[in-house]
Amino acid sequence: MKLYLKGLRAGIPIGLGYLSVSFTFGIMAISMGFSWWEAVIISAVTLTSAGQLAGIGVMVVPGQYLTMLISQLTINMRYSFMSVSLSQKVSPKFKGIKRWLLGFFMTDEIFAVASNEDEVEPKFFLGLSTLPWIGWTLGTLLGTIIGNALPPVIMASLCIAIYGMFLAIIIPPAKKSKSVLIVIAISALLHCCFYYLPLLREIPSGISISVCTIIGAILGAIFFPIDSSKEEKTNA
Repeated sequence: MKLYLKGLRAGIPIGLGYLSVSFTFGIMAISMGFSWWEAVIISAVTLTSAGQLAGIGVMVVPGQYLTMLISQLTINMRYSFMSVSLSQKVSPKFKGIKRWLLGFFMTDEIFAVASNEDEVEPKFFLGLSTLPWIGWTLGTLLGTIIGNALPPVIMASLCIAIYGMFLAIIIPPAKKSKSVLIVIAISALLHCCFYYLPLLREIPSGISISVCTIIGAILGAIFFPIDSSKEEKTNA
């Protein structure tokens, strides 16, 4: 029980942050024609901000199943790498069905907090994941309810807030690393091409996001490779 409560306390800031971000997602879902319960189910069973944002954009156009598959695989692939990395620090008790069930809660913020532990216990990880999941689902519900009562102008303004979260993710590393800034600029430029050019703009948004992400990552790996030996010395 002590480990669960320790994780619960560590998850409070994440839960509060998810509450505000998912509130905006709830408003966006309602504005795109989803019902309140559909938006809540999406948040409860996926727990991925960027994936959900891209997903509802594809879902409003029926029949784009391949687009949905490719975009979600591309956007959420990072969680697999996080899980592999964290698996090196989990306790011997963290195995079997526990990995399958608790792996669902893997997000960027939960991974960051769990990585600071010397050894990750299942009860700690469950406690760490509880409030973020509640905050994300509850925030979506509040967004769908309150969003219906807000004037259209305010709803449109709040829908922009979720993009601020993505800016908050990419700006700090871009300020520290010129190579990261260049990769972000390349990806943004490519997306502008998909948005404005006559032929490219016909490509579904999910596919275009995946293409821009993959091309940006490949160019970054080719022209700005990370020296693993230096990184290990830095972390030591």
